[in-house]
Amino acid sequence: MLAKGQSIIQLMEELAPKHYAVPDDKIGLQLGSLHKEISGVLVALDVNDEVIDEAIRLGANLIIAHHAIIYRPLAHLQTDSPAGRLYEKLIKHDIAVYIAHTNLDVAEGGVNDMMAQALGLTGLSPLEDVHTDKLKKLVVFVPVDHVERVREALFQAGAGWIGKYSHCSFNNEGTGTFVPEEGSEPFIGQQGKLEKVQEIRLETIVPQSVEKRVVQAMLKAHPYEEVAYDLYQLDLKGRSFGLGRVGKLPAPVTLEQLCEQVKTAYSVPALRVVGDPQHSIRKVAVLGGSGSRYVRHALFAGADVLITGDIDYHTAQDAAAAGIALIDPGHNVEKIMKQGVADYLNSKLLQKKSTTPVFASQIDTEPFRFA
Repeated sequence: MLAKGQSIIQLMEELAPKHYAVPDDKIGLQLGSLHKEISGVLVALDVNDEVIDEAIRLGANLIIAHHAIIYRPLAHLQTDSPAGRLYEKLIKHDIAVYIAHTNLDVAEGGVNDMMAQALGLTGLSPLEDVHTDKLKKLVVFVPVDHVERVREALFQAGAGWIGKYSHCSFNNEGTGTFVPEEGSEPFIGQQGKLEKVQEIRLETIVPQSVEKRVVQAMLKAHPYEEVAYDLYQLDLKGRSFGLGRVGKLPAPVTLEQLCEQVKTAYSVPALRVVGDPQHSIRKVAVLGGSGSRYVRHALFAGADVLITGDIDYHTAQDAAAAGIALIDPGHNVEKIMKQGVADYLNSKLLQKKSTTPVFASQIDTEPFRFA
């Protein structure tokens, strides 16, 4: 059974929620329609002619890319311009394009986590916080015999986390009263008669990012026709999500040795380096894309080196003066997201018994060559 476009994007947004994106980032559906069956998904870093040809060969009618194909409002759509020809080709072949950019950078399991994990970094934290998950308290009243089922459904949907502690809840027994009125179909009791039921007041913590999923899971697991529950906003802060990652290598290495690891981990033939090749490196900051403005963040985090793309001349000089090493493997290292996202979607679609295949693009969109 082929998956619908909306269903695939729902899975994508579970990995990289749209509200994680930085302001004004160009994300989401940029071309085409999701109101159709998807014969195949191609995950790409960029969308160019070669990537579109690859999608056509594979029979994919949805491309999920990291970099946007529309950066600013269109004044016109001229099909004899490079961008116009690209849009025309996508439309003619009924290929939709969905963009996950900074939301995929920020997400747990997203681009920056993939980069950090490829180097074996541990104890990860964001380089810069951009989103803190607001917390709410959910209170629901459940008959005693069903409380375990409802509680487990809440936990499975993402409720019950306080810091590094999971399955957190408070349970207090009491008596609930209600009268099933005309037209009701009560699970307990009879129409027109006052019913008294021993119930548990079940309280737990719900991150706002999974609120809808948690409430849906609760309603599905609860036996009552009408469920009595409340949601309260809390001042308590939840988990922070951000751009970049800072972590530690399993053991110290020299900057020269780390450069070789980076070339292997990110499949790049060469890179630019700032710093003493024999300098000892243990704490590492990584950031996919352009990271010149994050040198200060890496210094503040105590990193020995920042690995990021598009380092400019003056930033390199400032970093050398400040005593932090830099490794610039290029912006294109974000290509690591292709296989990571494809594996994630294939796993999720397999669980749903969908036959829609997801492919990682094999097209190299790196514009630079070393002469």
